[in-house]
Amino acid sequence: MTHPRVRKIVAAFDFDGTISTRDTFLPFLFRVFGWSRVLRVLIPLTGDGLRVLLGRASRDAFKARLIERLFTGAPVSTITPHGLRHAEAVRRILRPQALERIEWHRAQGHRLVMVSASLELYLCYVAAYLRFDDLLCTQLGEEGACFDGRMAGGNCRGPEKVKRLEGLLGDLSELEIYAYGDSDGDREMLDIAQHPFYQPFRDKQTGTAGS
Repeated sequence: MTHPRVRKIVAAFDFDGTISTRDTFLPFLFRVFGWSRVLRVLIPLTGDGLRVLLGRASRDAFKARLIERLFTGAPVSTITPHGLRHAEAVRRILRPQALERIEWHRAQGHRLVMVSASLELYLCYVAAYLRFDDLLCTQLGEEGACFDGRMAGGNCRGPEKVKRLEGLLGDLSELEIYAYGDSDGDREMLDIAQHPFYQPFRDKQTGTAGS
């Protein structure tokens, strides 16, 4: 008698707006570079930002320009300590229901993967605190002792999230996947999951995170 093969189960969580209550990327930039410098960089990009909001320009390209203007030539040793401090602040804005769901998956023996467009500089600490098995996120390129102003491997958003999951886990069709996300940047990840949850851990949601 042959027994059906049991699929390994993976729980893939977006971070900003899904586990956290709000964006954590811009607050990190303000923490590192200060309000005045970030605003000086953002103001000339206002037109591009509006086009992004209207769906007429690439969010990835806008983020790439912002990172280039702020991080190019910045010493890694100066920027890195801000990551731990920001992670400690971020712990105060985590959704209790999200934390409960993470613990539920862990108790079931599921593999926990955080998949986020936010930066590894601080998410590495958050993922460790929440005891995720894996972290897939946006990393900054380095040249010598400084950041080179580029995103190494691109922005971990949209199709890139699925690409990163495939790179980590192999053939996703062989897995049973729970996916949690809150924005258009999570759509492709939700599409490949047998159990997709859009904007979970809120009063109104698509999918039932308690099922």
